[in-house]
Amino acid sequence: MIRVVIADDQALVRDGFSLILNLEEDIDVVAVAGDGRQCLREVARTRPDVVLMDIRMPVLDGIAATEEIMRSGASARVLILTTFDLDVYVYRALRAGASGFLLKDVPRQQLAAAVRIVADGGSVVGPAITQRLIEHFVGRPPVGNPLPPTLRRLTVRESEILRVLAQGRSNRELARALALSDATVKTHVATILAKLGVRDRLQAVVLAYESGFVQPGRVDDANSPGGPDAR
Repeated sequence: MIRVVIADDQALVRDGFSLILNLEEDIDVVAVAGDGRQCLREVARTRPDVVLMDIRMPVLDGIAATEEIMRSGASARVLILTTFDLDVYVYRALRAGASGFLLKDVPRQQLAAAVRIVADGGSVVGPAITQRLIEHFVGRPPVGNPLPPTLRRLTVRESEILRVLAQGRSNRELARALALSDATVKTHVATILAKLGVRDRLQAVVLAYESGFVQPGRVDDANSPGGPDAR
């Protein structure tokens, strides 16, 4: 059973998401919270697998609450609730350790699927959100800035896979693009995360853009999945 805490200052959102998720046989909403501080108390009390976290909340906002959850060593993974208009708070939440983003008008089945993916250690972020986030919030490093040692440790194939991940593609889409089996892709992704020292693919994508390994606006430029820099 996947245990979920929902944190949002709008009762309608909390109640609606709770109703939807509790209809799923494998998901149990164990607590709700109206602000970040209350969310932290509920996370400590209920030990959930996933926290659905709004960003703008009173007392303690969702970013600060996410940072506290990460620092506490809790096993809970955070899925950010956001509107279509992404702003600076979303990138800050990602840097704080969030495992993905959900639009508040997400369809029921996508909501449940996202919770399952994050609970299983994955991340939830679509191609459009990935590109908008990265291009808006991550500046290109100065020319000649050396890559971090962790990125230089990647093999050619792993580098190619990371560049495709930067497009927001799923493992299945990645396998199709690179003509690999799903199992092979899963193994490569796990190795990449271990080498980079990050907890999920979303954090790996952020590192790739921040370091200049993948450059904003160029992930879709080339005919090959890895782009012009993959060689």
